[in-house]
Amino acid sequence: MGTFLPGSMDREGVLVQSIYFGRIGSEETERLLERFGHDGSFLLRDSETVQGAFCLCVRKTPFVHTYRLVHSADGWCLQDLRVRPQRFRTLETLIETYRRSTASDVGIVPFTDPLDKTQLQNNLEFVYMEVSSSSSNGSVC
Repeated sequence: MGTFLPGSMDREGVLVQSIYFGRIGSEETERLLERFGHDGSFLLRDSETVQGAFCLCVRKTPFVHTYRLVHSADGWCLQDLRVRPQRFRTLETLIETYRRSTASDVGIVPFTDPLDKTQLQNNLEFVYMEVSSSSSNGSVC
């Protein structure tokens, strides 16, 4: 399910597994966060443009802000020019660290509430059918 590096899913905790939506596009992500989220809701998906990278998508009305998470030999980092690069051993550690920080501390939109896909199970099939019928335009992530 998705493009986690070999063995990396084993090191990830419940949070990452519950918010990881795999290969969904930016439009699908926006619809999910609009329909089932609120300001501060966030999810994780595969990057559409960088293989092996992920996008952390956060709702802050009226937008969904997207941050690319990339992996290198020394760990995961959030790729954003306003944020001083910090490396983390796991995605979960990265997400929890930035989640506990305030927006003014790190210069990104606050994300507080994970959009847990297990809580959406009854609605996901409908949502995926609905959003897959629309065409997707290019995305920066």
